[in-house]
Amino acid sequence: MTYRVCFVCTGNICRSPMAESVFRARIREAGLDGLVEVDSAGTGGWHEGDGADPRTVTVLENSGYDGAHTARQFQPSWFARLDLVIALDVGHLKALRRLAPTSQDAEKVRLLRSYDPTAGGDLDVPDPYYGGLDGFEECLEMVEAASEGLLAAVREDVEGRVA
Repeated sequence: MTYRVCFVCTGNICRSPMAESVFRARIREAGLDGLVEVDSAGTGGWHEGDGADPRTVTVLENSGYDGAHTARQFQPSWFARLDLVIALDVGHLKALRRLAPTSQDAEKVRLLRSYDPTAGGDLDVPDPYYGGLDGFEECLEMVEAASEGLLAAVREDVEGRVA
């Protein structure tokens, strides 16, 4: 049975596609392709059908990640098929938990940086949209740092299903 993870930010053009691309690479490197499905969405639909922000694509591709992406809006019905919904900041976390049809679905929502033991008290990945390329690079660093802990948690869940 496939384990499904969805990363969610505001418009699905900056942070969540970055997290999706990085985590998909981690899944592939870990040999979990076929066992774990990774995607992303936004809490809003303003950018549906658009590609990722060009600065996101630049930062991803400069670091060896795939920059291909099509934005979409998160739908509450998706909770039924998802195992983990990863919010990029506290605002997304609250919005997603309000959308959750059941308390079990609300428990599936976690903050990405909660998987980074060095994150400290601020678990938000700041929105780089209104800034320069350096904000996107900082976002990538945060995503990469949290991806290792997230990978360990997902691997444990996947192995628990197989056992």
